[in-house]
Amino acid sequence: MHDTVIRGGTVVDGTGAPAFIADIAIDDGHITAVGDVPGKGRTEIDASGLHVAPGFVDVHTHYDGQATWDSEMAPSSWHGVTTVIMGNCGVGFAPAAPDRHEWLIRLMEGVEDIPGTALAEGMAWDWESFPEYLDALERRPRTIDVATHVPHGAVRAYVMGDRGARNEDPTEHEIARMSAIVEEGLRAGALGFSSSRTILHKSVDGEVVPGTTASKEELIGIGRAMGRAGHGVFEIASDLKREWDEFGWMGQLSAETGLPVTFAMLQSIAKELDWHEQIAAMEEWNAKGANIVAQIALRGNGVLMAWRGTLHPFLFKPAWAEIAELPWDQQWAKLKDPAFRQRMLSEANVWPETDILSLVMIIAEGFAAQYEMGEDFDYEPTAADSIAARAAAAGQSPAEYAYDMLCRENGSGFIYFPILNYADGNLDFVKPMFERDDVVISLSDGGAHCGTICDAASPTYLLAYWARDRARGTIPLEEAVKRQCHDTAKLYGLEDRGQIRPGLLADLNLIDMARLKLGKPWMAFDLPAGGKRLLQRADGYVLTMKKGVITFREGVPTGELPGVLIRGPQADPALRMAAE
Repeated sequence: MHDTVIRGGTVVDGTGAPAFIADIAIDDGHITAVGDVPGKGRTEIDASGLHVAPGFVDVHTHYDGQATWDSEMAPSSWHGVTTVIMGNCGVGFAPAAPDRHEWLIRLMEGVEDIPGTALAEGMAWDWESFPEYLDALERRPRTIDVATHVPHGAVRAYVMGDRGARNEDPTEHEIARMSAIVEEGLRAGALGFSSSRTILHKSVDGEVVPGTTASKEELIGIGRAMGRAGHGVFEIASDLKREWDEFGWMGQLSAETGLPVTFAMLQSIAKELDWHEQIAAMEEWNAKGANIVAQIALRGNGVLMAWRGTLHPFLFKPAWAEIAELPWDQQWAKLKDPAFRQRMLSEANVWPETDILSLVMIIAEGFAAQYEMGEDFDYEPTAADSIAARAAAAGQSPAEYAYDMLCRENGSGFIYFPILNYADGNLDFVKPMFERDDVVISLSDGGAHCGTICDAASPTYLLAYWARDRARGTIPLEEAVKRQCHDTAKLYGLEDRGQIRPGLLADLNLIDMARLKLGKPWMAFDLPAGGKRLLQRADGYVLTMKKGVITFREGVPTGELPGVLIRGPQADPALRMAAE
């Protein structure tokens, strides 16, 4: 008698091998048999006509604050994700000196667009050191497992105070202290260290993340501490400035320590190297013994612009400034007023002082690269789908069309603006990346960019669009599942998940591929202190299991919370038992 037997599903096992029909037996949270299972289960689940895949592993999220107060871990948990890794991009909340709480919140709010009021109300701050933060995470059960990096920004501010926050150079002693904190964090259970090296990441005060301009000596010094701990992934988001020779120090560090270094590979106006150069540099160093891994996104990294979001094309109009701080009901009354509409449309933009003015201007005026977002939206839009093209067809100016579109459905209309990772009006350049062993699917930013992005739905998009619907060429479902399960888990040493085979965790999704579909995003105000966040659901997940426990049925949480904090790399249970 087994705890659970899943009968007759089409198993996509995460190895990339062809799918096959089989039963799956589960006992004590682990898979114990795959194939013809004659024994009965205390719980029997009929998976006929469904695909059974491993739980998805998302390695680039920012639930650092939310994970301390929330057990559901939406929206990632709504999309088949059973493991997340947070603390990316050099921002997080530990270590945290008592007088740095507000500063860390403002840093996270600026970089990741998470409402500061929500973070201030939601976090208990019952920690100071990084190991104490892990203890706090461990006290809360969840629907999914969580793991984290040690963030550079927090470490620098903890050791160097205001000097670290201002990106001043550390002394040798301060590098040694930072390295010791990182080593301590890894030995306590962190899975890596993260740093931000891009001008796009700024606090609400306009300051770049501590560590953005860190020297090679500081970065390699911290990396060597990871080597002493014996595990860990060094994760960065970088503008890849030529003068910094990023691949030089990344390659040297990885080759010396044997640890992987992973970076966000995007088509970006901030990056000095295009993606061809990024791949070439990565290949060159990996041929020398390094292990550099690129993180790629599945669709354009863009923003959803809305009246109640963080951005929209009229943000720099004087008329908008007059109502920006008003409650929504008052804003909406003004926006519906024809006279106010006419004044807003006739005004010139007032540009802020910023070093990313070109980006600001395209947000307000780049209607040829902005798209109307409705039901069944195609995240690979063409020029004919742009606001500019549709406005011309309607006999309106682009600004008029955009204004009226944002006002639809009582002011809840959305404009999609893929700022990064969208070249030549298609995603063709992404497709070859799926075939590379030095690339992982990532950059969902789950839990972050609450007023601009909802890419936590990426696993659903991967299966529904890239593996099923894409007119310009799909990828095999088996490869898609492997990429989101086995490959992401392997990068972080999580050998106990990501495949369907005996001995591994029973983290599973039962999926009706015919029904799998993304819902329309909406703006919710359900964070602490009424904080806003963009959410997006999916149809087609019949159930999701974490360690053999059903956590979601048809997207609805069951109330079960088997998820835990992951401390350190996890060995393959089958290999561990064989060794014993």
